[in-house]
Amino acid sequence: MSAHFTRRSLIRGITVTAAVASLATGLTACGGDSDAATSTDTRSGEVVIGLVSNGAARQTTIKVSEVKAISAELPAAVKESGKLEIGIGALPAGFPPLAFVGSDQKTLTGSEPDLGRLVAAVLGLKPEVKNSTWENLFVGIDSGRVDVAFSNVTDTEERKKKYEFASYRQDNLAFLVPKKSTWNFDGGYENLAGKTIAVGSGTNQERILLGWKAKLAEEGKKLNVKYFQDSTSTYLALNSGKVDASFGPNPGFAYHNRQVANTPNATRTAGTYSGAGASLQGLIAATAKKDSGLAEPLADAINYLIKNGQYAEWLKAYNLSDEAVAKSEVDPPGLPLDNS
Repeated sequence: MSAHFTRRSLIRGITVTAAVASLATGLTACGGDSDAATSTDTRSGEVVIGLVSNGAARQTTIKVSEVKAISAELPAAVKESGKLEIGIGALPAGFPPLAFVGSDQKTLTGSEPDLGRLVAAVLGLKPEVKNSTWENLFVGIDSGRVDVAFSNVTDTEERKKKYEFASYRQDNLAFLVPKKSTWNFDGGYENLAGKTIAVGSGTNQERILLGWKAKLAEEGKKLNVKYFQDSTSTYLALNSGKVDASFGPNPGFAYHNRQVANTPNATRTAGTYSGAGASLQGLIAATAKKDSGLAEPLADAINYLIKNGQYAEWLKAYNLSDEAVAKSEVDPPGLPLDNS
């Protein structure tokens, strides 16, 4: 898996609608590396989740204030600055529902920057969200331009050579089917026999699916794999019955489910699978420079949010409750070196 796997795979999985197109236009207008408005009122101790998200989230106001015992763990330089510089790698086109420019054409919204704002509130810091390209996201961490990335970064053993992690969400792939379909993925490749599945070319999910196809072939069974030029074509094929399901990133499908929920083409998620494979649950993590001293307070802030219910509210707002983790861990086992 390349360093671009998570974001590239997600982009392949998101729906292309007129609403998203307008958001993408606004995002491109922000330039190659830009700051975006925030939605945290530190005076009232509130963070607005899903602000101007254009339907990607149910707008929710969450109360959260500084926890002194946790903010005391911060490196002195960060604490003295009074702010948390949050990196998001969403240029040029964004990736709903995780990170994109909202309907006001300026606010960087989505589940990733919103979690960053919640964590900043626990740490007693003002969140300053900086948007960049995926490549410049890591340049920003390396150079100190940003303190931490909340940008759908997968925890890998390769990345641990340069970065430290505080996990906060499962990294899952999913099967998308028409809402009327009765088929469900039960976690085993065997029930894919005889099915026709759409998948994005060059993605991690394609690699996994082709592995299952080979296993079924050894058993004398068939799995048909179909490729389409874009997600619009994939959804058309799904709606017309040309494919039984589409296999891709769970957040993008959760977003699509919400967008089409009240239409004749409503869809649902028919099962998930770890992006790291059967033997390891993949994890998405807050990413800071190695030895920065930030991973511990970040994990403690996330665990505070988990314990007190704000974390569950955040996930629910974005229809991502099925990616919840029980606990944030510092540098948990990541995607192995031979698979990253």
